[in-house]
Amino acid sequence: MSQPEDAFIQIEHVTKRFDGPAVVDDLSLKIDRGEMFAILGGSGCGKTTLLRILAGFEIPNSGQILIDGIDVTHIPPYERPVNMMFQSYAVFPHMTVDRNIAYGLIKEGRSKAEIKTRVAEMLELVRLTGFEKRKPDQLSGGQMQRVALARALVKNPKVLLLDEPMAALDKQLREQMQFELMNIQDKLGITCVVVTHDQEEAMSLASRIAVMNEGRLLQIGHPSQVYESPQDRFVASFFGTINSFEGVVVEVNGDGALVDTPALGLLRTRADAQIHISQSVHVAIRPEKISIGPTPPNGDQMNTVQCKVWDLGYYGNHSTYRVRTESDVQIQVSTLNHERSASDRLEWEDEAYVWWNRESSIVLKD
Repeated sequence: MSQPEDAFIQIEHVTKRFDGPAVVDDLSLKIDRGEMFAILGGSGCGKTTLLRILAGFEIPNSGQILIDGIDVTHIPPYERPVNMMFQSYAVFPHMTVDRNIAYGLIKEGRSKAEIKTRVAEMLELVRLTGFEKRKPDQLSGGQMQRVALARALVKNPKVLLLDEPMAALDKQLREQMQFELMNIQDKLGITCVVVTHDQEEAMSLASRIAVMNEGRLLQIGHPSQVYESPQDRFVASFFGTINSFEGVVVEVNGDGALVDTPALGLLRTRADAQIHISQSVHVAIRPEKISIGPTPPNGDQMNTVQCKVWDLGYYGNHSTYRVRTESDVQIQVSTLNHERSASDRLEWEDEAYVWWNRESSIVLKD
């Protein structure tokens, strides 16, 4: 797993147990200064525990945490150069917006002049100028999120930790706030670590993503690397939808391979991993890499499968098809709706063909 050499945040062989198996298991990770880094995983994978260890709310059983070269493993949260924005926002309901934002500075005994200046800067940064005297119950969900973000940033932390920051927002507002958060992070140059279970959110926000399962990191990379070149079946299936067909390698030629699958017969595929003849593997292909139509493509260089439309969903900008082959294998296809006309669109029970080229599929090991 590729990681920066001179990291701003260093997590070294951290393990955390409560009762039973390790929640975070001998985990090492490096994060660059000014990076927007996302930790992605399902419920119970250990991602929130890892975030709480970074914040100082949990102490690891073993291992070390360094921020900007300083060992903070046993330093309490209030002495770390870190602030955390919680999933629930934790906005004080009895305080006005400006008092919510100023709370940390007031607790530290900062001067009134400094507090006034910093709060005004944060209000402008999160576009809440004019809302300073409102109470949380007079705000929308997006505005409350901005208050929580401003309160987390007002003390100029070196690291901002975000736990499922968009979970409480509807889809349209979530997308808007993702862009706002990226703009704020870029303007301040702050190092951000985001924990989420939402693959789209991780891809849109982060410069790098770590996929986590059962307390361990499975893969780290740029969003396109993790999506296009997953290292194993778990990452492939968790990080977006994917079709996967079990088979045996019958030919390896450079960066390509021929795999004999019981479900679909011989399939041409790209072979990123080191594989050998007679090895059991899975051929994986993303739905958007597959074409569908009423007639097969010209030529014999494509992986082509005859099928019947079993189910379909129209989503405006794209359509999703689930087709079944003669051997009763299901394949999912996603297509962009370039044209307004629906006259050529396939419908339920239509006979069809699906096809994809070798470069669009990959070989996955278990």
